Amino acid sequence: MGEVRAKRMPRAERERQMLDAAVRVFGERGYRAASMDDIADLAGVSKPLVYLYLNSKEELFSACIQRESAALIAAVREGAMGGGAADRQLWDGLRAFFTHTARNPYGWAVLHSHARTGGEAFVAEVMAMREEIVAFVTGLIVEAAREAHGDPALPGREVAGLAQALVGAAESLAGWANTDASVTAKEAAATLMNFAWAGLGNLMEGRRWSPPPGA
Repeated sequence: MGEVRAKRMPRAERERQMLDAAVRVFGERGYRAASMDDIADLAGVSKPLVYLYLNSKEELFSACIQRESAALIAAVREGAMGGGAADRQLWDGLRAFFTHTARNPYGWAVLHSHARTGGEAFVAEVMAMREEIVAFVTGLIVEAAREAHGDPALPGREVAGLAQALVGAAESLAGWANTDASVTAKEAAATLMNFAWAGLGNLMEGRRWSPPPGA
């Protein structure tokens, strides 16, 4: 009787298995401290097979960044797809953002912490992801101005600054929420809405903060 051979795993599934392991190892240890041996062991494959599929540690880390970036952007966009007023879309998008980062802590660690210290190429990949999210938030702020005044009344530079500040605050809050299991995605999103949207509402109504005289 001939030997029964195990069914061969499809390439896409094998790559996903290796990327899952790589994201976890990179997320826990960072790019420099992570080893291909540890990634192969966690994936349950040989190290030569990891190199066969993904060529090098650098390319493997880049693949992790690209996959996790795409997943995060898709989650935010899908979360805000319900439509409605600009504040509702931002609220839904923020909840999706915090839900995704909480459910994928290793992926978020790769994007937010380790990619920024791994080298210029990795930083560029993360910044491309970040700019896509900033552009999405910019559109919501412009839409909010249109709803409040019938036209985008805020200067373009001010809108750009507000979007950058909002995304930066969301990134910081995600780091905080992921270190405190008692903080829910809904609470993190509400914190940011209270901090940012209330101030944006005042700005829309012309109630601007100004430095005190002589400051």
